[in-house]
Amino acid sequence: MILKWQALIGECVTICGHSKKWIRQREDGAVLDFAGSNFVSVDNFAFGSVARYLQLDREECCFPPNLGEHRCRHGYRHAEHGTAISWDDALRSSMQHFQHKTYNLFTCNCNSFVANCLNRLAYGGSLGWNVINAGALILLKGRWVDGMSVIRSFFPFVAVVCLGVSMVGWAFLIGLASFSLLLVGWFLLGTYCIKSLIECD
Repeated sequence: MILKWQALIGECVTICGHSKKWIRQREDGAVLDFAGSNFVSVDNFAFGSVARYLQLDREECCFPPNLGEHRCRHGYRHAEHGTAISWDDALRSSMQHFQHKTYNLFTCNCNSFVANCLNRLAYGGSLGWNVINAGALILLKGRWVDGMSVIRSFFPFVAVVCLGVSMVGWAFLIGLASFSLLLVGWFLLGTYCIKSLIECD
């Protein structure tokens, strides 16, 4: 998974197979990104270059040759969710699925695409991937590409905060914190309470 862009709103993540880095990348090296409504771009990030990455272990994926040889504990439930026979097959299935989706920052975004891919792979033996735990995984376990990626990720945020505090005062920080809590609350509510609100399927 890759953290491509980080600002006041959050992060955008993708997935890949080549070199086991978590970008939406096919085994031939092409990177896939759910960049907009009915549009999965190839080799073109919507929100800038890679900032963080997480190496995935292909051994944690379930690629059954048939339904009788599932390695994960989910078996037929995994088949109903969309079993993949290879990394590329999972990405292709998710790509075809999301080419008919309307992009929405709050309900169906690039994080949804990553969660869908991870569910098709049954990564880590789980079919419960969503925008929260996929984002948390890269946030907690991801590695920065280099020092410049840290600056590139946080400088705009720090600049806006400094400008806001200098122009509005401490009320700006209260407003920013309130907005951030509302946004986090939205994703938690949509992911865990109203399960059909945030799309990962």
